[in-house]
Amino acid sequence: MTSTKSEAAAAVRIGAGLALRKRDELLGLLRPCFARTEPWLQAGKYVSALVSELPRVNGWSVARHGRDRTPDRAQRLLNHASWDTSAAMSVVRRFAATGLEEAARRRAGMVVGAIDETGQEKAGEATAGVKRQYMGCAGRVANGINTVHLSYVRDKTGHALIGARQWIPREHIDDPVKSLLMGLPLDLGFRTKGQLAIDICTAAYADGIGFDFACGDEVYGNCTQLREFFETRGQAYVLRVPSNFTLTLAAGTKMTCAQAVKALLKDKRRWEIRSAGHGSKGQRWYAWAWIATASPRHHLLVRRHLKTGDLAFHYCWVPGTQVLTKARLIRAAGLRWPIEEDFEFSKDCFGLGQCQARLYTAIARHTVLVMAALAICAITAALVKDRTDTQAPPPVRADQPPPADPGMIPLTIPEIKRLLAALTTRPLPRWLVIHWDAWTRRHQARSRWFHKRTRLARDAEPSLLSQRNAAALLASRMATCCRRPVIRGRSGGPGRGWWPAPGRSDASCGRRRGRCARLGEAAPGR
Repeated sequence: MTSTKSEAAAAVRIGAGLALRKRDELLGLLRPCFARTEPWLQAGKYVSALVSELPRVNGWSVARHGRDRTPDRAQRLLNHASWDTSAAMSVVRRFAATGLEEAARRRAGMVVGAIDETGQEKAGEATAGVKRQYMGCAGRVANGINTVHLSYVRDKTGHALIGARQWIPREHIDDPVKSLLMGLPLDLGFRTKGQLAIDICTAAYADGIGFDFACGDEVYGNCTQLREFFETRGQAYVLRVPSNFTLTLAAGTKMTCAQAVKALLKDKRRWEIRSAGHGSKGQRWYAWAWIATASPRHHLLVRRHLKTGDLAFHYCWVPGTQVLTKARLIRAAGLRWPIEEDFEFSKDCFGLGQCQARLYTAIARHTVLVMAALAICAITAALVKDRTDTQAPPPVRADQPPPADPGMIPLTIPEIKRLLAALTTRPLPRWLVIHWDAWTRRHQARSRWFHKRTRLARDAEPSLLSQRNAAALLASRMATCCRRPVIRGRSGGPGRGWWPAPGRSDASCGRRRGRCARLGEAAPGR
């Protein structure tokens, strides 16, 4: 037992030192992306704050962690500093792919490029790309922004985010005032999520990164342009499609996915139970079947839940140069889920969903720095995975007694982050704590004063507008009241009367006791 504990402690020390070296290596690779040294140093402080134990990641907390006197430097790094965001993302992309490939060593594992989007709820309408839309993070329609991501997934090794593009609504791009206020680039055109996925994959291919399969959910499986892009490049894919997706079967028969399952998969022998991959609680078992189409390289892979019977449809294409088997398609479909873990780690550990920036460039830069922090921890966890994994063998019988020593799971990304935080975080000096307390309270007092003044101006506007609107409405009605027909009531006598036209006498105006019969106002001319 003592030997095991000492080995585990040594592995933790090795992992912590490796994480520090990987952090310094990535920051060194990022230096050419910055025009000046000061923003580069500030980016290092920003990454250190992301891997710290800050409860909330924003400009104030990042600046305080970096021992700055005000948040101006942290905010300038995202909003106005001169550095190439696209080049920095390319550096992070190559760093993550190379590190995970190094960690794989001799393991023969499939490489998958997983595409998915994640959102962040926002308040107001000033943030770039904000719109009421379905937010997966909230599980409902909410006000927020969405960003398409690409994850590099290496089977049995690890995974990390390597690309991102924010989705911007068309109305924001077409409105020149909103485009200016949100900091949208002048050459930015509207792109659907499928087209953004094409842009991200193109950048990954340009950096020399390849995948055995590309995977995505229904949003990307429904995009014909994305599927054609993959087929043109010879990129195999396994993309989720909805149940009403139309297939062309043999002899030109066209059916939806749901119809094809009912017609062709009635026999239970057509289904095969296979694992979609190893999870934290064991193998993920499903029933699988595939249906051939009119094209020899296109197939529909159907997954059925063993308990609920829910169906999921995957439209697959494999070029003629690769082996086409159901086992490979099933394995690729099961490797789409790690991108959800990347989103979870990025939001819970590194503050991806806590960015308070509003400008388009600032949001992109915060995303790149979060990807850098995630890549450092993901590569470190992958490199020390074998050394820190001391788990006991899994049970083989339902009645098997537990082992005396269950061992330990390998170091995970959150644990690597905590080790980095322990090594890089120093206690703030007392004078800085006092300074930030005074600065924060003074800033909040100033903001509160301006908010109250704005509220007074806003409350004064309705009364002023109501007076002006009432006067304008009265004038318009008085100008037209004597041109329209009116039905006299009982007191006005029987029959139908007319208001006199402009310029004519108002003797027959239907006035009664000096009041206008329609408006209840003083009659014209009185």
